[in-house]
Amino acid sequence: MATSEVSPIRFLVIGGGPAGTTASSSAAALGAEVTLVEEQVLGGAAHLRDCIPSKAMVATSIRMQAIRNAHDLGIAEISFPGVRLKKLSERIDMITDRLSRKETELLGSQGINILAGRGRFTGPNRAVASLNGREVEIEFDKALISTGSRPWVPDWAEVDGERVFTTRHVYHLPSPPEHLVVIGSGVTGVEMVHIFESLGSRVTLLVSRQHVLPHRDSEVASALEEDFLARGVSLLKGTRAVGIDRNGNGVRVHTDDGRIVDGTHALLAVGAVPLSEGLGLEKAGVETDGGFVVVDEFQRTTAPHIYAAGDVTGQMLLSSVAIAQGRKLARHMTGRPETALDYSKVAQAIFTEPEIASVGLEEADAAAEGRKVRITKVPFAANPRSIIHGNTQGFAKVVSDPATRVVLGGTIVGHRASELIGILALATQAQVKVNTLVETLMVHPTLSESIVDASS
Repeated sequence: MATSEVSPIRFLVIGGGPAGTTASSSAAALGAEVTLVEEQVLGGAAHLRDCIPSKAMVATSIRMQAIRNAHDLGIAEISFPGVRLKKLSERIDMITDRLSRKETELLGSQGINILAGRGRFTGPNRAVASLNGREVEIEFDKALISTGSRPWVPDWAEVDGERVFTTRHVYHLPSPPEHLVVIGSGVTGVEMVHIFESLGSRVTLLVSRQHVLPHRDSEVASALEEDFLARGVSLLKGTRAVGIDRNGNGVRVHTDDGRIVDGTHALLAVGAVPLSEGLGLEKAGVETDGGFVVVDEFQRTTAPHIYAAGDVTGQMLLSSVAIAQGRKLARHMTGRPETALDYSKVAQAIFTEPEIASVGLEEADAAAEGRKVRITKVPFAANPRSIIHGNTQGFAKVVSDPATRVVLGGTIVGHRASELIGILALATQAQVKVNTLVETLMVHPTLSESIVDASS
């Protein structure tokens, strides 16, 4: 008796950012028939307007800072260079175009049907993709919503892209602002302070609370503030912006305590809102909360055959998280055994200089929970490689269980912290004991030796 072949799962993905492209590739590799609908180019906001472009600007700013300090390494008669933002913008465009093309080639080689348009649901198992004025109907068995987010603009601000802008406008400015007022002291805000101060701008940062990075360890915030102050950044603490006016060739920012801050430009870095409108979610039975798509631990929405991942869910707005979600949900969607993502072990980094990175349990969190932990720390001022390169700011801190000696997490503040945190991320994930780190022979002299020293 002949057996009929099982038809492949028809998997629709709306949104081609990190979550969407990863889920598409993973699902195709597992035998699904994938259709990916993306309104712009593949890569999403992470490649086009956020993560990759900002880190390209960070790379330039770090080199500018290195030139400033070159005399400390014995380099004589070097003048501080200017920056050609047009050339930098062209480089950013080249990088994002290259990454998007590679993504398109990879997905195309897997037989994924890529539709350049905007997708929306018309029923529980039906959708349409609007493509240059025409609509293509799509039937699916499973679907993914991965449309991302955009910068939040409060109602008291009017963004014109010239004097008042969000992070989406900074990559194609004609020249560095003479005096930039940054509103928002979270991760994005402090990265922008670092970038533009390094590029030659005078910078004022409005800090709504008593420290920058209000959700991070106060020791971390203090280290960053010290660096900002040493560079001449003005920190206005305990004040919130409530209005922005164009003032001739500049801007005037009004605060809730009556202060007025004048500058040539103002940058809003005050959060993000999900791109969930106009997707026909109600027709698919998908619920939202404050615009964010509601999901369970496996990224399933209130319509169990439809998943959501990335920024549109509001779950740790990080590209690395979106990628992990996409990979895991593809396996879950195709019936493979899969565990839920453990958000407590996600490594995070802030690309200032010094860089800030953390993973797992932080000292402040342990204290807030009343949890007994072992804290060990060493300053980079004691690390030979740091001294050689003249980057002695910061420290490496390891958090472990005093009874089992298992690594629970850690924080690194210093040069290349975003790379070094990978060691602690692996140790945290694999539940390595501090003894194992101590007995690991690192290359000498390297920054990674500080993690060994901090584990002792």
